[in-house]
Amino acid sequence: MLSVMIILLAIRQSVQAQTGSGSGGISAATTEVKGYFAVGTTLMYAIGAIVGLVGAVKVYNKWNSGEQDTSRVAASWFGSCIFLVVVATVLKGFFGV
Repeated sequence: MLSVMIILLAIRQSVQAQTGSGSGGISAATTEVKGYFAVGTTLMYAIGAIVGLVGAVKVYNKWNSGEQDTSRVAASWFGSCIFLVVVATVLKGFFGV
């Protein structure tokens, strides 16, 4: 009976030790992700700017060559650029960072 009590006490101590370090690990991970989130948002803005510039050059080339689907290509490139900027802004507001 005494050995069972000692084993149960050891298991309880083990579980309590894991619980304390688990919450500390989650807090550390949350802090780490918040630190990278601002960098990621800035990166999304930069990618959006690059996509916008590449799209503008492609649309300009299509327009000068006289192709008929210039407006469709312009809308798709402009839409993708706006999408990247809006997603970055919405995620920033949603997570409160």
